[in-house]
Amino acid sequence: MTTRVLSAAVIAVIAGCAAGGPAGAQDLDPRAYLKVPMGSNVVTAGFNFSSGGVLADPTSVVQIDKADVGTASIGYVRSFPLFGKTAQAMAALPYTWGDVSGSVGTQAGQITRSGLSDMRLRVSVLLAGAPAMTLQEFLKSPRKPILGASLTVSAPTGQYYPERLINLGTNRWGFKPEIGVSLPLGRRWLADVYAGLWRFTDNGSFFPGTKTRTQETVGALQVHLSYSLSARAWVAVNSTWYTGGEATVDGAPTGTSLSGTRLGATLVFPVGTRHAIRVACSTGAVIWYGADFTTFSVGWQTGWLDKRAGAR
Repeated sequence: MTTRVLSAAVIAVIAGCAAGGPAGAQDLDPRAYLKVPMGSNVVTAGFNFSSGGVLADPTSVVQIDKADVGTASIGYVRSFPLFGKTAQAMAALPYTWGDVSGSVGTQAGQITRSGLSDMRLRVSVLLAGAPAMTLQEFLKSPRKPILGASLTVSAPTGQYYPERLINLGTNRWGFKPEIGVSLPLGRRWLADVYAGLWRFTDNGSFFPGTKTRTQETVGALQVHLSYSLSARAWVAVNSTWYTGGEATVDGAPTGTSLSGTRLGATLVFPVGTRHAIRVACSTGAVIWYGADFTTFSVGWQTGWLDKRAGAR
């Protein structure tokens, strides 16, 4: 088996963890539920730049005029069999820095922040359409509709100071159960639809460190349409709709929530026989409530298969 075929089996199907960012419920992850052979490994490194209200928190007394935020991340993805199904585990650690301008009352100012932001973890299982396969079985398997499910966890590893109004971390856990469907349309087209719910624990050290901030569930629906340019290159148009997330501080409603849609595009193309580059952009299309920002990202990824991936 050639290195080109091996890398095509791994790299062409990895999309979502190349460049982590602060979008949360506004994520856009095409091709998140595709079959891969057992023993696939992918290492990623990425950078994204977001501009706009990306760090805006409507429960804060700060009125943010503009934020320019850069995030560098590293990640690792591994596939493995789980009760005869194809499963994947992912971990991504981001480091963020940004310049924020805004005002508190009538006093305007500008600050800079840099440090770790919240780690992202994800486990997914393909429930139907893609059983656990060796490399040989994977290469011979036909394209079928796939039903998958996942759990994404946002861990409170980010920099957080209770006495500060603006932080890179959220000082809380986030959990997103999600179900997704991947539908092949002919030989080259693919449609993806995911529905998920973000749930959050409380932040018991909200500014000035003595208050408790809570946030209600945020629902999100993603729709993607992608086209395979070759065995290892593809392009996608992406969209998401999200709603909910009303926040309270010490039990008092703040009248704030999230509601809007985002649109984006993704391009993945090979570099040599073992590597690939992922380029993506997204922006707010319609924002009824919440932050409006634009994000550009680029990521590098390389993959390999375990030596025994071709045999049972």
